[in-house]
Amino acid sequence: MTNETSPCLRTASSFIKKFYNRFVWGAKISAYLFGRFFGRINNMKFCSACLLGINCRYDGQIIPNDKVIELAKREILIPVCPEQLGGLSTPREPAEQKGNKVVTKSGNNVTRNFTEGAKQVLKLAKLFGIKEAILKQESPSCGCGRIYDGTFSNRLIRGDGVTTLLLKKNKIKVITEEDL
Repeated sequence: MTNETSPCLRTASSFIKKFYNRFVWGAKISAYLFGRFFGRINNMKFCSACLLGINCRYDGQIIPNDKVIELAKREILIPVCPEQLGGLSTPREPAEQKGNKVVTKSGNNVTRNFTEGAKQVLKLAKLFGIKEAILKQESPSCGCGRIYDGTFSNRLIRGDGVTTLLLKKNKIKVITEEDL
């Protein structure tokens, strides 16, 4: 008897080795892609929808932010508009914070809409495990550190928008497009 293996056994052995190598490499590639995908999912951020060019600004204009658009090519940004989530339409009358209220230029109190929108954004943040948001500076909802003073005179004061304040209270980091 010789130590030579039969052609059938060699073929089976070769098949098993090829299958095993492909399976192992396939598993390694799958694990890599899985990690990249879920790594991105674990790194999801909220973003003011208007910064991504979504038609939700109070004045109906579409003004995407170039830095945010570039970031969206590398990271998962979930667009949110607290004002729409609170039931306001686009376009809508300009609104500013005045003390603890949010009022429109004509004096209508829209605090309830802004508060409800902020609550909906927080609900979504908890659902998706969001830890960071990029929000529109100077907005009565999304402003971070700087908002309009409530006189509709383009005067800025220190302060946070309704949504920003709620997210910060719930330990969600908020930055603005200016921080990118």
